[in-house]
Amino acid sequence: MDDLDHRLIALLRTDGRASLSELAKRLGVSRGTVQNRLDRLIDAEIILGFTVRLKSGAQSDRIRAIMMIEVAGKSTRKVVQALRGLPEIHALHSTNGAYDLIAEIEVGNLAEFDRVLSSVRSIEGVARSETSLLLAPA
Repeated sequence: MDDLDHRLIALLRTDGRASLSELAKRLGVSRGTVQNRLDRLIDAEIILGFTVRLKSGAQSDRIRAIMMIEVAGKSTRKVVQALRGLPEIHALHSTNGAYDLIAEIEVGNLAEFDRVLSSVRSIEGVARSETSLLLAPA
């Protein structure tokens, strides 16, 4: 990836619905160049998809949490694969410190939340976890 690819990705992060013409104008290149770059980034699986970002509080009825997960031994790959299979986990990050992974969880109610916690804790290789509910934005 070069500077143009990085700038294209930055623009898409800001506005994933921007037209090819608008992206081309903002990057100072042709529409065809933007289309080719975008196709190449998608084909190379650098861009995996496009998503919707919601205004903070737009889904105030949702329960959101951060779960820190310690993985036993060398089973991180298996644990990550299992966690990615849970649709309630919206993001998964590796980290340093006492925990190996951080999962962002979002569900509709406490019963779903309890089920997700149980599912994660039953994954082979999960040694321990600590979960914090996200309350109001600070």
